[in-house]
Amino acid sequence: MKTFKQFVKEAPHPDYSGEPMDGDMMLGDLSDDAVIERLNAYVGAIGDREYLVPEKAVNEMRQKLMRVGIHFGDVEFTEESGEISVPLVKYGGAFGKSTETPYDEFDNEVESGRSLNFVYERTSGGTHRILAKIM
Repeated sequence: MKTFKQFVKEAPHPDYSGEPMDGDMMLGDLSDDAVIERLNAYVGAIGDREYLVPEKAVNEMRQKLMRVGIHFGDVEFTEESGEISVPLVKYGGAFGKSTETPYDEFDNEVESGRSLNFVYERTSGGTHRILAKIM
């Protein structure tokens, strides 16, 4: 029987740099078009269902994207159908202070230059369809 020290020494250790990985991709890298394509497939699958409350789809997308360190602001559906775009923010990329930062706060967010676009509509049955895509 192996000792714990032998097991730890022989066990494979992934090269973890702090960002969630999927195979060989860093899913927090929003500058990579291959990552955007994979995230869009994931976000599109969430929006492929009908929801009684449209905010449920948004909250589900928010939770899933937060797992890879991507956040977005509030989304409000005010009409029967329409389109909304919210900027994506990546946390954890730049931690510190700038000259404009208050003394009791830190800068810890990075503008990604990408946005999450929602196209929504209320169906005749009273449910909502929410389609989303990272641009």
